[in-house]
Amino acid sequence: MRQIVLDTETTGIRVEDGHKIIEIGCLELIDRKLTGRKYHQYINPEREVEAGALAVHGITNEFLSDKPVFKLIDEALMAFIDDAELIIHNAPFDLSFLNAELKLARRGWKTMTDYCNVIDTLKLARQLHAGQRNSLDALCKRYGVDNSKREYHGALLDAYLLANVYLAMTGGQGSFFDELNDTDKMANKSTKAKTAIMRSYDLTVVMATEEEMGAHDQYLAKMKERNQCLWLEHQDNIDVFIKSR
Repeated sequence: MRQIVLDTETTGIRVEDGHKIIEIGCLELIDRKLTGRKYHQYINPEREVEAGALAVHGITNEFLSDKPVFKLIDEALMAFIDDAELIIHNAPFDLSFLNAELKLARRGWKTMTDYCNVIDTLKLARQLHAGQRNSLDALCKRYGVDNSKREYHGALLDAYLLANVYLAMTGGQGSFFDELNDTDKMANKSTKAKTAIMRSYDLTVVMATEEEMGAHDQYLAKMKERNQCLWLEHQDNIDVFIKSR
């Protein structure tokens, strides 16, 4: 399975206002492992970088002045990501800019989703951590990913952080249980071999903080007020069951 973790930096927030991409960073995952292959490119947007965007990523107009324009790098980018699954944090933002750049390149490109499936890690994080902050910095803190070098946003650095967050957030458990449930492969393997397979996966265990536990209790209390919380109604039975295991 080939996946590409992708991030961009731009001249501003709204593509509708003519803002453009100034940096693209991509990292390759094969079977959930970073391969070391990457695509990284700074791009001359042929327009000014807004002050607000500059404060976020620190990429100046002067630095970008001698970089290639997008239509000179589009083929290399698309060749790198072609037929891969893209992993993007807040995918609609990056995809809107990429699609706009592809259209401006005038090579008959379709939209990005015509070439790649997309996983939006922000959407995934909101499903896993409803009601909590799910920015990349917040997820790095939650999953123990070191982002201490992130003084400014940068596409390649953010792609690396996102790759580690995604692997931690999805836990590596899918491929592990797929193999255990494949009876054709596992039927003739010994207990020792099964143990070796289990040890080969470094599963991340993330414990809830006191703040997160408190937020969870408040959420359950609100659900109970609406008569929609079966967990609290049967808490005593659940506690007895857990202690008996």
